Amino acid sequence: MSATFDKRPLQSNTQAKGNFFHKIKDAFKLIKPENNKESLNTKPSPLAVSSKLAAEPRPRKRALLIAVTYKGTKYELKGTINDVTLMKAWLIDTFGFKPENLLILTVVFKEYEADKELKPTKENIQNGMKWLMDDCHAGDSLVFFFSGHGLRQPDFEGDERDGFDETICPVDYIEKGMIFDNEIYNTIVRPLPKGVTLHGIVDACHSGTVLDLSYVYNRDTNTWIDNSPPSGAKKDTSGGLAITITACRDDQMAADTDAFSKADMKMSGALTHTLTSHVNKGQEITYRELLDRIYRSIEEADQQGCFATRFFRTLFHDRLLQKPQLSASKPFDVYQKKFVL
Repeated sequence: MSATFDKRPLQSNTQAKGNFFHKIKDAFKLIKPENNKESLNTKPSPLAVSSKLAAEPRPRKRALLIAVTYKGTKYELKGTINDVTLMKAWLIDTFGFKPENLLILTVVFKEYEADKELKPTKENIQNGMKWLMDDCHAGDSLVFFFSGHGLRQPDFEGDERDGFDETICPVDYIEKGMIFDNEIYNTIVRPLPKGVTLHGIVDACHSGTVLDLSYVYNRDTNTWIDNSPPSGAKKDTSGGLAITITACRDDQMAADTDAFSKADMKMSGALTHTLTSHVNKGQEITYRELLDRIYRSIEEADQQGCFATRFFRTLFHDRLLQKPQLSASKPFDVYQKKFVL
């Protein structure tokens, strides 16, 4: 369910990132802006790998950042543009990513009309994932970021332990369809060569295992849980390491909220805001410490009653059920391994 609620005292305007999308009949409407301003993207578009990029000394850092607003529908999200803006600045300022190595797929309404090839359509996201993986070599650090709606669909192939596939929703998913976890895995996880690290950061509902990684970290028991297909088939990389930090478990919903921006009431994804605010330039932090900090921030906002409106809290039994998840293609020591992009 995704809806906009009126703000109430001591509460924030909160939306859920995806659910019951099969009922949506709204057409996606693009609003032509009056003024063209500089976009979030760098020009020219890096959808085609440039000679400059190919000539860079290794190790390289490259990121695909996707934000979908679903403008013109009753399931519009207000915080995804803020999410991708936060993520862009965070990658550049904290981890030294170069602007020309960021591919950003989004549409910023009332600011500029995005070039056709930069909109978060299904085809462009698919091409963006291929661009992310192109010519990977040992030492490369890759980031896949998505902020938008996520859904669950019945699994008819028998490769999901919970019986559901997870998906992300492009801006044109009604016409073109969703992107399933199997496709994401096959495109950006399975081909990862030895020495390459991929971080998937997904701020969406039902996103826990959206990259189909084989292990999910259980924070309560401090153990890695086997998430491989029930058939026994292995979903491995080609030697590289894939790690995801996602907004919630597969059976949960994620918040698009202004709970963390009381000064300007700016909407953002709960995961994106907490993640980017807990890792600063030059700071060393382990995956376990980072996960704990994200949990604490979300739980504190929830306990203070500023995370959801009255209706939302009633719907979820007075608690916002959002438990960020850490997954990996192979287990590692979360108390020792440092979070580095």
